[in-house]
Amino acid sequence: MMKTIKLLTSCIAMSVAACTFAMAEPTKLTIATEGAFPPYNLTKSDGTLDGYDVELGMHLCKTIGVECTFVAQAFDGVIPALNAGKFDAVMAGMSMTPKRQEVVDFSISYGRVPQAFATLDNSPLVNLKHAGETFSMATDEAGAQKAINDIKGDLKGKVVGVQISSIGSMLVKHFLDGEVTIREYKTTEEHDLDLKAGRVDFVAASIAYLTAVQKKPGFEHVKIVGPHFQGGLLGPGIGIAFRKGDTELKAKFDEAIKTAIADGTVKSLSEKWFGFDITPR
Repeated sequence: MMKTIKLLTSCIAMSVAACTFAMAEPTKLTIATEGAFPPYNLTKSDGTLDGYDVELGMHLCKTIGVECTFVAQAFDGVIPALNAGKFDAVMAGMSMTPKRQEVVDFSISYGRVPQAFATLDNSPLVNLKHAGETFSMATDEAGAQKAINDIKGDLKGKVVGVQISSIGSMLVKHFLDGEVTIREYKTTEEHDLDLKAGRVDFVAASIAYLTAVQKKPGFEHVKIVGPHFQGGLLGPGIGIAFRKGDTELKAKFDEAIKTAIADGTVKSLSEKWFGFDITPR
């Protein structure tokens, strides 16, 4: 009640339109994340959510002046659930692909990390050509295609694990459909376990994610191999997803992200969670 009185008092000096928006502006938001894609997002042993998305998201909410609650949602259903009104936004290491932009609006990017392949260190795939080279599918599609052609013979007939609805899946289907057997999983953790057990020959995922996998007990033999890819159908980076038309909310988060980039928060949090800077440039 006191908050309402203060808000009404402040409206005296405001236009009717501005006052109407101020009174309608939400003070609490619910943000969805996967909770199973470390270090972007993860579920701790006590059931609480954590990770780069969650910590940065809470910082952005504080900057905006709203109270935010993070909830877990399976990645393959997160956009339909957003559009159904189950929550207000999605912050789940989600790349802003052209296909996704058809059904949701995105904030400006709060991180950019290429996609890569990983295998076990005793695999014949460890010596794939173009190791560590990054190709932009936005500015050098021909170079990206050549890199794939150079390794296609080594990959032909192999089994690759990807998370369903991920850009790793998009990458493999774009370049290697018909050349490899594509096995899709509900979570990245599931394809990691099958890689370790030898049920898939390699996996495709974010370099940030794969780097984190290498640090997990029992996964020391995972090795990132071959070329890396970004841009184009993979999108210009990761962003926060909003329902189409939520322009005011998007604008507020855009400004908060700009501030977090400018003051070094994005850099420090990405170095904390990934071990390197993923600030978009």
